[in-house]
Amino acid sequence: MYAVIVEFTLNPGFSMAFRDRVRRQAADSLALEPYCHVFDVCIDPQREDSVLLYELYSDRAAFDAHLASAHFRDFDADVSDWVSARRVRTYSRL
Repeated sequence: MYAVIVEFTLNPGFSMAFRDRVRRQAADSLALEPYCHVFDVCIDPQREDSVLLYELYSDRAAFDAHLASAHFRDFDADVSDWVSARRVRTYSRL
């Protein structure tokens, strides 16, 4: 398994719009990608501008397919102006 953690810091005023859009992205990923097994969206209750994604794929190739998908490209374009920072970390699950 291949785990992906993405941490977003949002620009002021975009928290609710981002949350709505990322929930749709999570649902699309789970529905359209057979090798995406988990797509959790988490928020920091102390900082509304901080969102964390935990994603679990069968392997790196499945994650690469996710990045190439139309729904990911649409999501990335939609939120690009709402995000001030993005940190991506990847892990192989033991």
